[in-house]
Amino acid sequence: MASPNDLQFQEFEEAAELLSADPGASTLGISASNTANTAAAAAAAGGGGGGGGEDVKLDLSDDEEGQEESSELLGGQKPAGGFWTFEYYQSFFNVDTVQVLDRVKGSVMPLPGRNFVKHHLRSNPDLYGPFWICVTLVFSVAISGNLSTFLSEMGNPTYHYRPQFHRVTIAAVVIFMYAWLVPIGLWGFLTWRQGAERQIGGYSFLETVCVYGYSLFIYIPTSVLWIIPFEWLRWTLILIAMVISGSVLVLTFWPVVRDDTKVMAVATVVTIVVLHTLLAIGCKMYFFQTAVHIPTPAPTTPPIHMTLATKSH
Repeated sequence: MASPNDLQFQEFEEAAELLSADPGASTLGISASNTANTAAAAAAAGGGGGGGGEDVKLDLSDDEEGQEESSELLGGQKPAGGFWTFEYYQSFFNVDTVQVLDRVKGSVMPLPGRNFVKHHLRSNPDLYGPFWICVTLVFSVAISGNLSTFLSEMGNPTYHYRPQFHRVTIAAVVIFMYAWLVPIGLWGFLTWRQGAERQIGGYSFLETVCVYGYSLFIYIPTSVLWIIPFEWLRWTLILIAMVISGSVLVLTFWPVVRDDTKVMAVATVVTIVVLHTLLAIGCKMYFFQTAVHIPTPAPTTPPIHMTLATKSH
């Protein structure tokens, strides 16, 4: 017969000593190990039976269930929300700094044979760049116009400087109307001309707006340089900016309109260039007017001998 000392579990005393030395150590209970062994044995029995046994379903923790649900959402296609939701407009601003800088560089360095939509947008047009380019251009034109007026009137003693804040409103209306209404009209016209069977090769409305927005970037540094009060320099800068910006539009939209009739293709490109030219010349003529000082004649005094003759009579 076994003595009471033989029935003692010595490993429990060693475990108690280990826990007292390291209270943060992880432990595994007998029930947990038995459950794991039972699950493993059941899985082995089910696999050895050729699929004849019942399936064993293990309960998952809340964290594991959450991970599975998130993986299913990431793996599936995200449904598109309505136009009144924030997610609908969030996709229009899905662009990073590297992409914006690449598109800005492409708008100031147009190269023949490099289509702006195919080489820079790559089926991912955005509204982030065009929006901030238009906002920056509004303030650069308005502020530079005020500084230009102040510098041109500096030698006029009768001139008193007043900040012309209404120029910001006028610049915003003109620039945003051009950046939105002209692309809308061009996109609608091209869609109508292409027809249903040729609409595959055209651009979407968002791509058209994106091209027009980035094409205006060259006017931001140009408007700042317009502060220099030399008319020949201002007109030279306007010509350079119009050639660069207009080349972006022509190289982008010519592959779309060249399949049309020759007269209609040339008329479309000429209309694009003319509207772009009117924007540049209109901003220069309104915001950067050179003041012309007309010297006022000095008051003349009558000769002395005539004054004495008048008094004697």
